[in-house]
Amino acid sequence: MPAAPVASARRHRGAGSVRIVGGRLRGSRLAVPDLPGLRPTPDRVRETLFNWLGQQLPGLRCLDLFAGSGALGLEAASRGAARVDMVERQPQLARALRLAAERLHADAVQVHAGDALAFAAACPPGSYDLVFVDPPFDLRGMHQRALAQAARVLAPDGMVYLEAPDSASLREWAAGGWEIVRSARAGQVHYALLRAAPAGAPGSAGG
Repeated sequence: MPAAPVASARRHRGAGSVRIVGGRLRGSRLAVPDLPGLRPTPDRVRETLFNWLGQQLPGLRCLDLFAGSGALGLEAASRGAARVDMVERQPQLARALRLAAERLHADAVQVHAGDALAFAAACPPGSYDLVFVDPPFDLRGMHQRALAQAARVLAPDGMVYLEAPDSASLREWAAGGWEIVRSARAGQVHYALLRAAPAGAPGSAGG
């Protein structure tokens, strides 16, 4: 999804477009600009993720912190989410996201150009039911900081989607108070659904 350092992401370039795989906008194509490190979440991964979530997301409030191509946020909107806030710091990508939302009449989508962590920090606690966390893999500490903000803005029983380059990183990043509900791998992408671990559980914030 987001732009990352070139060295870690050459294999992800040149996608051209991705498609929305379910919901009202099923089959719609999203252009993927040829930017270094842009890493759209693959169709196969999104299909599995939304199978886990129950296909439809009626009434859910979603936050896509590192929106990139918009594949995750627009997929959520397609499946009935009531509100999807998409945050992207690269102006070119933010403009493309706004145009895509307008073209697809995705009225639930709001695109915010700026820093993901600053946006989340300004949100009231409990603002979202589902948060997508997929920053560049090479940004040291970014996943933990993003997950900390996600924990604050999640409603009770809310969920986080997380991507990682390997299973060890996935476990490490989720160690700070999270329970891995479901996880899988597709090619180079390891991904999981997380929820806050109960207070007192191993690795939980309340332990």
